[in-house]
Amino acid sequence: MQWIEPKLLIADDDRDFRETLAEVFHRRGYATHLAADGQEALEICHARPQLHLVIFDVHMPRVTGLEALQHLRVHDCWSLPCILMSAQMDDRIVREAQALNPAGILAKPFTLRDLTATVEEALRRSYGWEI
Repeated sequence: MQWIEPKLLIADDDRDFRETLAEVFHRRGYATHLAADGQEALEICHARPQLHLVIFDVHMPRVTGLEALQHLRVHDCWSLPCILMSAQMDDRIVREAQALNPAGILAKPFTLRDLTATVEEALRRSYGWEI
């Protein structure tokens, strides 16, 4: 079986956090792109349509993760797997997120094992990949 290098976009306004996640996934063989907010994430999504998965922080400046996910669902791609994460997860956010068909919703803090398992499961469900 030919190895496909999964391409991830990690959007979080905490630079250290997103760079740490990028390093974690890079070590696992993923190509990563980074965005500091939802607007930058949308610009990257439009410039790189070959992305396989996006990880959005919910609370970011300019455009939130929920707003960015909603934009992707309405204007671009309903099927692109997206994972939402937040340190301030509440029932309203979960309900709004679930309406947008996310591949996962994670409350911070989470373990790297939880995140990588969520990403791998999303790629398996969306593309049939076993990573």
